[in-house]
Amino acid sequence: MKHHTTFALTLTAVFMAILLLQSFVPDIGYIRIFPTLPAITTVPLTIAVYGSLMGPKAGTQFGVFWGLTRLVLAYTQPGDIVSLLLFRNPFISLVPSIVAGLLAGLIVKKLTAGPFRHEKLRYVVAGVITSLANTLLVIGLTALVFNGRPETIAKYLGNTGMPLLWLLMSALAVNGLLEAVFTGLMTPLIVTPLQYVVRKGQRR
Repeated sequence: MKHHTTFALTLTAVFMAILLLQSFVPDIGYIRIFPTLPAITTVPLTIAVYGSLMGPKAGTQFGVFWGLTRLVLAYTQPGDIVSLLLFRNPFISLVPSIVAGLLAGLIVKKLTAGPFRHEKLRYVVAGVITSLANTLLVIGLTALVFNGRPETIAKYLGNTGMPLLWLLMSALAVNGLLEAVFTGLMTPLIVTPLQYVVRKGQRR
């Protein structure tokens, strides 16, 4: 039991270090293509891999850690004005991150029947949904938070007179789809060999 706990803590520390590197080292976790728009992020892959390996409870806790790093990053190293406006709000920083971490572990744990009995397929689904959940919740919560003052965000997204929700969807759709495809494809490639190491470590 003691070895199992030590192994879990060590693995968590490694993933926390990876997430910190992604968050604070330029162009690792946040890849900026359009200067005024939020960056494409590879962090959902880290969340999906960790949640798939460690389960929903640990995934949720790791999601909290991601949300806090987002909040700190928005105050210390905002890469663009939209990210600054969005992620300085704790609600927008934390909720999508926590839900993403929860879903990563929950999907792998629950999808065990039919075609999903194959682990690799579960990992693909976990990766895609983790990434999409983060994107859609950021969009939805931003629309909710800025509903009374949409011009605050709209002017930086190229205000075309569209409702804020649709403007956010159109501006962030490409980012969200690229992130989902990337995360879905890469999650099984990383989790499959790591799963062997985790199971071996847990049996000791």
